[in-house]
Amino acid sequence: MAGVSSVSTVESLDLSAIQAELQKQNLDGWLFYYFHENDPLALRILKLEGDHFFSRRWFYFIPAKGQPKKLVHRIEDTALDGLPGQTNIYLGWRQLELKLKELLDGSKKVAMQYSPRNAVPYVSKVDGGILDLLKEFGIRVVSSGDLVQQFESIWSESQLQSHVEAATILRQTVFAAFREIKKRLGAGESINEYQIQQFILEEFERHQMTTNSPPIVAVNEHSGSPHYQPAVDRHWEIKENDFVLLDIWAKKKEPADAVYADITWTGYVGESVPARYQEIFAVVAGGRDAALNFVREAVTQERKIYGWEVDDAARNYITAKGYGDYFVHRTGHSIGIEVHGNGCNIDNLETKDERTILPNTAFSIEPGVYLKDFGVRSEIDVFVSRTEVIVAGGDIQTEVIAIKCL
Repeated sequence: MAGVSSVSTVESLDLSAIQAELQKQNLDGWLFYYFHENDPLALRILKLEGDHFFSRRWFYFIPAKGQPKKLVHRIEDTALDGLPGQTNIYLGWRQLELKLKELLDGSKKVAMQYSPRNAVPYVSKVDGGILDLLKEFGIRVVSSGDLVQQFESIWSESQLQSHVEAATILRQTVFAAFREIKKRLGAGESINEYQIQQFILEEFERHQMTTNSPPIVAVNEHSGSPHYQPAVDRHWEIKENDFVLLDIWAKKKEPADAVYADITWTGYVGESVPARYQEIFAVVAGGRDAALNFVREAVTQERKIYGWEVDDAARNYITAKGYGDYFVHRTGHSIGIEVHGNGCNIDNLETKDERTILPNTAFSIEPGVYLKDFGVRSEIDVFVSRTEVIVAGGDIQTEVIAIKCL
């Protein structure tokens, strides 16, 4: 049997803040359930860090008032020693069910990492069997979606600064990549998608940036596939008169809680961009700006903003221009220490994200139109505080870049 390493908390759990939010939302508590890496959100929210080995199920219950309670297996009875609260030990499934019911005694409405109809997959971590068990106990389980946002997705001032720095570097990297294309072709040399992808990664390293996966460099028809990525054995040459899409994302290597920036720009290998490319870009940019303006107006009016509403603003604009069927993904995603964060997404297509966009969180706005011969996406990152909207990284793209004119 494998040994068990204790879990330490580098940063202590802010129990009072969680309980204050539970009381604000009229919840009896927040129940965390962990088994076989099913819920990384639990580890981050509970500030569990360090080496750990959990081979048995555990539960951690934070009531709206009073001390938390732990339920752990006998052979891993120290598994949650880094967390406050009373430890309860079970052996076997009968004891687990009995002691879980006792642990929740008096609770009627409890939050878990659950999403009705799986509407928000990022939050939907609890399996149906656990939900059935709690229903038998007479407990109503509600989504922890807004709680997760509150304790997972809100940025500190230093995180905002790390994002601003990352966005600035990404913007510089986009133009460095465009200039590299111009230089190589101007010298009569060949250049391809994969080489530009590697050039961008080298720029990241030079600026002490890191990314979870390589950037997208897509030429012509490849740009019509939203998630196309070149590889060493799969790429196209970049030539005169080609349309080029760059989608790049990265964050600073330090500090440890640095957050991502994620942008997409498009260019044309020539001195004059054909009208067709500019026409489709204008449609996409119009949808992007409609979404951004919607957010700005809502913040000015101190009105709640829901993720699905922002998606509608972009999608309705693009649909009115006749290209709704070619906009095949959500308008944007939450951004945090992961490039696709766990806050509110800008989505009323893949899911209907009915969560509120909380102050001091961020998300992308990145509508696209994808045709057979090329596709256009324009991506910006939006940080929302209680009083302002920040789009970092410099001016927003307003036309397809003529690469040979740089």
